[in-house]
Amino acid sequence: QVQLVESGGGLVQPGGSLRLSCAASGRIASINVMGWYRQAPGKERALVATITTGNGITNYADPLKGRFTISRDVVKNMVYLQMNSLKPEDTAVYYCNARAYRNSWYDYWGQGTQVTVSS
Repeated sequence: QVQLVESGGGLVQPGGSLRLSCAASGRIASINVMGWYRQAPGKERALVATITTGNGITNYADPLKGRFTISRDVVKNMVYLQMNSLKPEDTAVYYCNARAYRNSWYDYWGQGTQVTVSS
């Protein structure tokens, strides 16, 4: 129905920046919200940021405001996560998410991309 392909993860030093990309394909017209989530070792998957596909309304996990920015390109069906001033505690697997409504809500996930912040 919806396929999500992520890219941009890797190793970065503390204070550095990284941009993650997510390409959506399939029944993209049904997608209402896209976002990024992350899961650190030993922790539950948690919200990073979301953006509505129609109007570009954003929502962020409060501790990440000012450092992380989510954006989307409606022409390319892409969602991005710009991560600045990275900290070791940002180390996690980052997942792209799409939420669609077709008589009920559906969640789609990318495969995840590893982000490691370390000296």
